Order: sequence, then C-alpha cells, then structure tokens
Amino acid sequence: MKKLSYEEIKLHRPDTKELFRLQRFPVVTVLENIRSMYNVGSMFRTADAARIAYMYLCGYTPYPPRKEIEKTALGSTESVPWEHSTKPVSVLRMLKQQGFTIAALEHTAQSISYFSYCYRYPLCIVVGNEVEGISDELLSLCDVALEIPMFGIKHSLNVAVAYGIVVFHAVMTYQLEHTII
Repeated sequence: MKKLSYEEIKLHRPDTKELFRLQRFPVVTVLENIRSMYNVGSMFRTADAARIAYMYLCGYTPYPPRKEIEKTALGSTESVPWEHSTKPVSVLRMLKQQGFTIAALEHTAQSISYFSYCYRYPLCIVVGNEVEGISDELLSLCDVALEIPMFGIKHSLNVAVAYGIVVFHAVMTYQLEHTII
C-alpha cells in the first residue's frame, strides 16, 4: 500500500471554479448560536467535503472572515455557499415553504437514531449551541429529531463531530438512492 501525496490527491479533486459547476447534494444546514469559531470552521470543512448545497450561520454563530474559522476551515469558506442570518426562525420557515424536511440534531423525548431514520430530501439539518443545543423556538419547527447513540458516560459528541457524522450519513444515503458524484 502506498500513501498518496498531497499532489496526487489534488489531481482527483475539483478546483473551486469546477466545484461550483457540479451538482450539490440536496442537504442544507442551519447552525444556531454556535460559540466556537473552530467548530464553525470544522463544519465548513465538512460541508465542503460532503458538497452540501448551503449553510446558514444563524444567531450569534460567528461567520467569515475570521482567522479562527479559517484555521480549521482551511479555505472551505470559499467553496461552500453560505450566509449569515440573525433570524433562524425565518430561515427554517423559508426552507419549509421550499419543501425541505427539517431534522434537528438534538436529544428529545422523541429523538430517533440518525441511522434508523428514513431520510427525505431536500433535507435541512439543524445543529445548536455546544451547551444549550437548539432553541425551543427552532425545535418547534423541526419535523424530526435525530440523535447519535452514546455508549459511554458522556451524553453527546462535540458539535462539529456530530455534524460530520450526520451530514455524511445523509449525503451517503442520498447517493445510494440517486446517481450523483
């Protein structure tokens, strides 16, 4: 087995201009009141890798340009379509009107495991604050709550890690059902 060099890997990746001509997966994300700029940067990097359609950075979630975001985003703030909104409720209502299924990544009395859910697209995945989670107001607009099963003493993962798990699962589920590369 030979490890690929950065140059060899880059040969098989689109550049930013080509990326914006490619079909994106019908998944958008809403980040509500994320505190850490490093988490936001990590979520940008995941969004790029998964080629999701759009990211909404809502509430007091920090947004580019910020060096702390770029430290973990590594340029993906330029390859992911995004916008900032101080009104996350308006964003979710707009997405619902456009036919999106709204899925909260949150522990609730009705949460189901992210891998048991039958995903419907277009899909919006909502993630919330690292401590408080998704606000009750936003949660009331969600169609389903998804959770990641925990087997240790901690009840949750870092928000950027959880985001990556669920976003990639949603994208891969879509890819298995449709032809998109």
